[in-house]
Amino acid sequence: MTRYASVPGLAVETDDAGVLRLVLDLPGRRNALNDTSMEGLIRALETASTDDGLRAVLLTGAGDDFCSGFDIVGRNKRGEAAPRPRTGSIQRRMPVQANRLIPLLLELQLPVVCAVRGWAVGIGAQLALAADFTITAEDAVFWYPFLRRGFTPDSGSTWLLPRVVGTVRARELLMLDRRLNGAEAVEWGVAHRAVPAAEVAETAAELAARLAAGPTVALGLTKGLLNAAPDHDLRRHLGDEAYAMELSSRSPDFREGMKAFVERRTPDFQGL
Repeated sequence: MTRYASVPGLAVETDDAGVLRLVLDLPGRRNALNDTSMEGLIRALETASTDDGLRAVLLTGAGDDFCSGFDIVGRNKRGEAAPRPRTGSIQRRMPVQANRLIPLLLELQLPVVCAVRGWAVGIGAQLALAADFTITAEDAVFWYPFLRRGFTPDSGSTWLLPRVVGTVRARELLMLDRRLNGAEAVEWGVAHRAVPAAEVAETAAELAARLAAGPTVALGLTKGLLNAAPDHDLRRHLGDEAYAMELSSRSPDFREGMKAFVERRTPDFQGL
């Protein structure tokens, strides 16, 4: 299996079931992302996109929180003695950081499971939203405090939130500083399931393992179809479904699924 590298603030490992485990690991700052961990996440997901040994991704946070957003304060402290950035530095940085990370999660042809405890703030909430399935603690907090900090939303918040929760609720989250607990996040469609905090890690791991045991090719194509549907008309989308059906029906897992159906047993998919 392809080797993956951990970096400060991000632990990366793979298991025998083909699950890539990404652990945001800066608990002293509530697992805030920084330039290093952001780059590590992007590199791991880019590698995963062509790793035929992988079958699912599990994204979690170390300690009591998932992710408190991007560590802007830490970046500014490190830069106190440095020259003032050139005009446009944010615009130049975003395409290779947040604006690269969120599409990678959405476009990756592997199911992504996210486990949220404690705070999921800013881009942390966006990571959970971009995952295919988010298991959250009932008392977790999803929060988009961009305007409270005096700047506009980023990481695709104004694009993805309206598609998931609707425009009215997106305004409430982004413009009125509304926080959601885990149970409300499930009600609003931001998360898949809310459980007691002590059960989050195990529940998310079980779901990732279940997805990893599925027909990986068909799962990846189905994910792509679901994400593309809002931007397509029906005829375009029916054509995409036909293409996905053709491709998935040529996989060994399709043959195993048909054989298991005839033999009245549970299929043993190999992710091929």
